[in-house]
Amino acid sequence: MKRVLVRADDLGYCEAVNYGIAKAVKEGIIRSVGLMPNMEAAEHGVRLLKGTPVCFGQHTNICEEYPLTDPALIPSLVQPNGKFKNKAEYRQAKEDFVVLEEVILEIEAQLRRFVELVGEEPHYLEGHAVPSANFFKGLEIVAQRHGLHYLGMNPAGTVRFRNTELFSSMDSMKPDYDPFQSLKEAALRDVGENGCVMMICHPGYVDEYVYETSYLTRQRAQEVAMCIAPETKQWLEENRVQVVTYDDL
Repeated sequence: MKRVLVRADDLGYCEAVNYGIAKAVKEGIIRSVGLMPNMEAAEHGVRLLKGTPVCFGQHTNICEEYPLTDPALIPSLVQPNGKFKNKAEYRQAKEDFVVLEEVILEIEAQLRRFVELVGEEPHYLEGHAVPSANFFKGLEIVAQRHGLHYLGMNPAGTVRFRNTELFSSMDSMKPDYDPFQSLKEAALRDVGENGCVMMICHPGYVDEYVYETSYLTRQRAQEVAMCIAPETKQWLEENRVQVVTYDDL
């Protein structure tokens, strides 16, 4: 039987996104969810998923809204108003401006908040939307420090998680994105006996905040629809594709 891991990122981004993720979990095929612990709607998102057998991970965020650490202690990460530097600043930078010791402070703070909200440590630890080598190094250091499972990022290839080679699939930024077609292509990909395709989704509903702050708008609602569609579940069953979580690897 083939395996596919369908993950939802951005729990906590806003209440509209939370509602879409909750629907994709409760009525659909999402089994692994990444929480952004610093976001104002993080508690709301966790509350919506209370009682579901979801595999929670920490979707560590250093580019949206405010940090959990005193901004004075992490000047490389913040704007003068105390908010995180945004995605554009990271992507336009010619060199990595993230100070390792500072980002570790924030990762640790988000880990503490995650445990407060969820009641347990994350089942996987990874990062949101920032191309920073020091950010990734900080995540790996914190994971080792706490005995957590670090999930690296390599859009062009594979990443190792426990004993499994994960083949990443995230097509949501492509023109004419069709999440059902992307799922089928991911699930049927030949990855060998010890491999697994990881389809990264951002299901959610859209409000004014999402329109103002996110590159992903319509795609979020499309992914909710794909996750809950009877046709999706029927196709997975007919093609003997098992949806797994990070706990299963």
